[in-house]
Amino acid sequence: MKISEALVGVSRLFLDTAPVIYLVERNPQFVDLVEPIFERLSTDITAVASGITLSECLVGAISLGLVDLEQAFVDVLQQEQVIFVDINAAIAREAARIRVRYQLHLPDALQMAAALMAGCEAFLTNDVALKRVTKLRVLVVSELEVE
Repeated sequence: MKISEALVGVSRLFLDTAPVIYLVERNPQFVDLVEPIFERLSTDITAVASGITLSECLVGAISLGLVDLEQAFVDVLQQEQVIFVDINAAIAREAARIRVRYQLHLPDALQMAAALMAGCEAFLTNDVALKRVTKLRVLVVSELEVE
């Protein structure tokens, strides 16, 4: 599916970890697919993320002692255009329901619950398993096509 088609009707897009890593680290396989999406985030789509996204993005940079890379992730996810969702009790309860219903790992269920509670219409990831969640449009990077 073309990127523009995938984003029709999306005003709030939840950012899972992998797409952010692809953008910041300029992943040669996926950067051409995520870059046009991130460009739209500053104009007509509101980005939403959680502490899980940020934490998962930072692990590699911190483990390698790459302070500049660590800061690049923080810059992308903590800019004023990104709504940062805190994991609270309501999200935790919804995550438990999602985890049971769709058989997801807890971090994925928390991400999905955060996206739903934040009013996102779509969830950007590269994890095909998350397509099991039917309450939300799941956009898998590897399934997208450049215009």
